[in-house]
Amino acid sequence: MSPFVTFESAYARLPVSHVDTDQIIPARFLKTTSREGLGRHAFADWRYDAGGQPRADFPLHHVSARGAAVLLAGENFGCGSSREHAPWALLDMGFRAVVAPSFGDIFRQNALKNGLVPIAVDVDVLATLAAAPPDAKVGVDLGVIRLPDGRHVTYPLDPFWRQCLADGMDEIEYVLRQAQEIASFEHDRSSARPLTGSES
Repeated sequence: MSPFVTFESAYARLPVSHVDTDQIIPARFLKTTSREGLGRHAFADWRYDAGGQPRADFPLHHVSARGAAVLLAGENFGCGSSREHAPWALLDMGFRAVVAPSFGDIFRQNALKNGLVPIAVDVDVLATLAAAPPDAKVGVDLGVIRLPDGRHVTYPLDPFWRQCLADGMDEIEYVLRQAQEIASFEHDRSSARPLTGSES
């Protein structure tokens, strides 16, 4: 994934709590291991009618949501199954961060591993964002967001994931980048305490 870069964006508003991963990306679209193209199926059962036509009343079809890189949602966003396709679909839609009061634990981990920033905020901050004009924008940095009224609000972000997002790497890439140090440690350890025939 690409390294995180501070950005400012309009935000799409989805005022729904307990949005589970089957609503984010329905199971019938999971017959792929590719991340590309999943965005058109995100929220499919809400976005389209039985004939496949866009529903005019779906919030993400509002003109203010066009080009938004931030999704504003309700509590417990991403609850349900562990499908990694959920953050893939949101990223493919163009979202780079989701702001909500809370997240499903597995969704939050999957989001971080793929470069989608889960931003947990207090309900008063959520209310401020929801009440802002349709053309309002939010600034996003690692651990801090700037509200439309100019206030800077911190949000929890583990130092490990902050580093991973800043460097554009997941857990596997993090370990691989330590390969030389790991090899050196193993060499020093085996030299200091060589295995004997009785050890396994």
